[in-house]
Amino acid sequence: MKKRKFLQVSSAVAAGSMILPLQAFKPNEKLKNWAGNIEYSTDKVYYPKTLTEIQSLVKKYTRLKGLGTRHCFNRIADSKDNLLSLRDINKVVSLDTNARTVTVEGGIKYGELAPYLHEKGFALHNLASLPHISVAGSCTTATHGSGVKMGNLATAVVGLEMVSADGTVHTLSKEKDGDTFNGVVVGLGALGIVTKVTLRIEPTYMMQQYVYEKLPLTQLKDNFDKIVSAGYSVSLFTDWQQESINEVWVKRRVHEAAMNETAQGFFGAKAATKNMHPIAELSAENCTEQMGVKGPWYERLPHFKMGFTPSSGKELQAEYFVPRTQAVEAFMAIQRMGKQIGPHLFISEIRTIEADDLWMSPCYKQPSVAIHFTWKQDWPAVSKLLPVIEKELAPFNARPHWGKLFTMSSQVLASRYEKLTDFKKLITRYDPQGKFRNEFLSNGFYTT
Repeated sequence: MKKRKFLQVSSAVAAGSMILPLQAFKPNEKLKNWAGNIEYSTDKVYYPKTLTEIQSLVKKYTRLKGLGTRHCFNRIADSKDNLLSLRDINKVVSLDTNARTVTVEGGIKYGELAPYLHEKGFALHNLASLPHISVAGSCTTATHGSGVKMGNLATAVVGLEMVSADGTVHTLSKEKDGDTFNGVVVGLGALGIVTKVTLRIEPTYMMQQYVYEKLPLTQLKDNFDKIVSAGYSVSLFTDWQQESINEVWVKRRVHEAAMNETAQGFFGAKAATKNMHPIAELSAENCTEQMGVKGPWYERLPHFKMGFTPSSGKELQAEYFVPRTQAVEAFMAIQRMGKQIGPHLFISEIRTIEADDLWMSPCYKQPSVAIHFTWKQDWPAVSKLLPVIEKELAPFNARPHWGKLFTMSSQVLASRYEKLTDFKKLITRYDPQGKFRNEFLSNGFYTT
C-alpha cells in the first residue's frame, strides 16, 4: 500500500464558523464550498426538484456526486464530472406524532426544520453549532453537537430513502434492516443520493445558556468528567495559550439543576457578565442568547442564531475524536503544542459525544471527545501542523471528522475504523461500478 496521504478540507457541520458574513454565490463565479477554500472541479451542477428527476439524473451519468449545503472543507462532495444538488429537495414530508418521528427531504436545513418541530410541540435531541447545515449532509458525515449522553446527529435517524447507482429507490429502516442500516446512515456520499430521512423526535423543551471565563487547567485535569457533565450540552473554547480554558459554554434544559457552581463561578471560572462570542474579541451579536435567559431548544443548542448567515470562510477546520477515557491526556498533548499552534489558530472547541453503532461514525462503540480547530485560512501553514497534531494524537487512535481537514493515510484510517471492510462491501452492493466514487473516497479507502 502506498504511503500517499490525502488531504481533507473541513466539513459542515460540524463546528460553528467564527468570522465574516456569507457572500452570495454569483452565477458567473466558479462554485465553491462555504468556506471558499475549495473550488469544485466541475461546473455541471443539477438541481432536481423531484425524486423522479433524481432517478433520471442518476441513471443518465456514469459519474455523479451528491451535494448538500457545501459546508465541508474537503473534497468529500466534489466531482470532476457531475454534481447533483439537494438544494430544492427540502420539504417536511410527514410528522408522526404517535411514533414520534418526522420524515423530511434530504436537503432541508436544521434551521428550517427546528422551528417547524417546535411549533408542533416537538424537538430533536441535539443540534450542531450551526443551524445552516442540511439534514442529509450532516448525518452522512456524522456531524455532532455536544453532550455526554448525546449521540451525533445521525443517531436520530431511524429511516431513510436513497437512490442507488442504478436509479433504484431503497427504503431502509433501523427496525427492518438491522446492522446494514448502521452501515448506511453515515454513508459519506458513497452509497447513493439520500432523498428522505426519518428522524426520532421528542417533546419540545426550553433551555438556558451560561458562559464562564478562564477555567484553570488544574480544574480541567482534576474534574474533567464533572465539568463536561455539568449541562445537557457543554463546550470548552481554548486557544492553547494560557494555563486556563478561555470559555466554557454550559447549555441546560430549564428543569436541570445547576451542578458544582454558584452564580459567581464554575470550577474556578468566573461567570461572564455579558453575552460572549467563542472568540472573546468578536461581537456576540450573532451568538445565541446567554446569561440564563430561557428560550426554545433550537435557539440555545447552536452557538449561532438561526437568522444569522454564517461566515464565508476565511478559516479552515480540522477535528479529531479521541476516547473520552483519554480526553485529558489528549488535551494536554495538544496544550504542549500551544506555541506552534497559536499563530495559526482562531480558536479550538472541545465537545463530548456519546458512543453509537454507526459503522463509519468517529464515535463507533466509543464515547468520545472531539478536539476541533478553527484555523486561519493559511493552508501551507496548516498543512504542516496537521501531521504533527495527528502524530501527537496517534497514541489515542484519534479518528478524524470526515468533512474536515486531515492528512491521515488510508492505512491509518483502515486501522481506526474497524468496520471499513464491511462498509466497502456495502459500497459494492449499492454502487458496483463506482458511480459515486471520487478522488476523496479513492484515496481514503482504495489506495493500494
